[in-house]
Amino acid sequence: MTKFQASKIETLKGKVTGVVILPDDNLYESARQVWNATIDKYPALIVRCATTSDVVCAVNFAKDNGLALAVRGGGHNIAGSAVCDDGIVIDLSQMKAASIDAGARRATIEGGATLADIDAATQAHGLATPLGINSTTGVAGLTLGGGFGWLSRKYGMTIDNLASAEVVTAAGEVVRASATEHPDLFWALRGGSGNFGVVTRFEFLLHPVGPDVLSGLIVYPLSEVKAVLQQYREFIAKAPDELTVWTVLRQAPPLPFLPEAVHGKEIIALALCYAGDPTLGEPLIEPLRKFGTPLGEHVGVQPYTAWQKAFDPLLTPGARNYWKSHNFSVLSDGLFDAVIDYLKKLPSPQCEIFFGALGGATARPAPDSAAYAHRDAQFVMNVHGRWTDPADDERCIRWARDFFKASAPFASGGVYVNFLTADEGDRVRAAYGQNYERLAQIKRKYDPANLFSTNQNIKPA
Repeated sequence: MTKFQASKIETLKGKVTGVVILPDDNLYESARQVWNATIDKYPALIVRCATTSDVVCAVNFAKDNGLALAVRGGGHNIAGSAVCDDGIVIDLSQMKAASIDAGARRATIEGGATLADIDAATQAHGLATPLGINSTTGVAGLTLGGGFGWLSRKYGMTIDNLASAEVVTAAGEVVRASATEHPDLFWALRGGSGNFGVVTRFEFLLHPVGPDVLSGLIVYPLSEVKAVLQQYREFIAKAPDELTVWTVLRQAPPLPFLPEAVHGKEIIALALCYAGDPTLGEPLIEPLRKFGTPLGEHVGVQPYTAWQKAFDPLLTPGARNYWKSHNFSVLSDGLFDAVIDYLKKLPSPQCEIFFGALGGATARPAPDSAAYAHRDAQFVMNVHGRWTDPADDERCIRWARDFFKASAPFASGGVYVNFLTADEGDRVRAAYGQNYERLAQIKRKYDPANLFSTNQNIKPA
């Protein structure tokens, strides 16, 4: 580092209340690591911000010094957009403060919060907003890409519940985006990923949920997968919006409610959550137990916050991950045959295929009501390649890509931007469909030099 650069960094350190982390600092190694261990990048500096004004300083520093800029919320993005080589990382992970107005059913939370942070704050009042299914995921990245999970069929996508956002723009200005203030920016933030600025604060609508919900898993063997998927398809088409059922196909983890002989064998798990009165949900889920002969089940009434963490043990940081994803408007028998074929060829015990059920409230807004365009997607499939040893990279990535190709003829053509890997820049247009051109125009207005580009990038028009 030259004396000139060193003096600039010293000046930056004097301006921010947070911490500036450099490559020779003790914190650097842990600070540059993200959830997906295949991402291995070395930024020139990491600014662990404490305030919105820290973010402004960091954005201006990147711009003034021609540095690549990455923004870290939860650090969960599969493509590694939270970190960059030789540039600056704006790390929001210390900015997690939440404020709940239970009477108005509103939550305000800072951009570094995780799903666990906002769930804990809202559930203290018996309220929630639709989020994802892994509690360590960052609120910011999830929301900006669309966001869906157990509550979405009832209450919509995460973006459908976003009331406003505080944004630091590429110009270093702090603006509030809502339906009435910077409405074009607000439209773009709801699905446009990290392309339009650093969101330092989100305001969400809240709904009465829990604190206890009927939820859990019903597990069937490989031999019954096709029959279970066919019955699932019929069941979910008629299910009320309160009830969400996802399917997870993988090798059985050593779950205590499964016989030991089943551990490590290929299974299909029905993961369910009923977002209403549990006593009303019980008769509704009864048919799920009769799709075949279950290997075991673990279903009951438990805190919503506990169910939100149920999949955390399968999604811990530090493993190597590679995803491929399709949207589907219908699930066909041909797709089921492909699923079973690749379920028999899992390259690692941690790999899985899941179908997240949408529909309900997610399908009601118009496709051009926000940047997220895929209101026709009834299911989102994630082919989740996951393994530990770098020597298995090629084998596991090839399995994910091969199954992605085999399932493509049955897909609807769109894709969920949060599930795109680093090598899928050619699918960005597919992620936005008819909304892409409008997004490119808004990008030109708010980020004409494409400062926010270490993402699934929308280039300025």
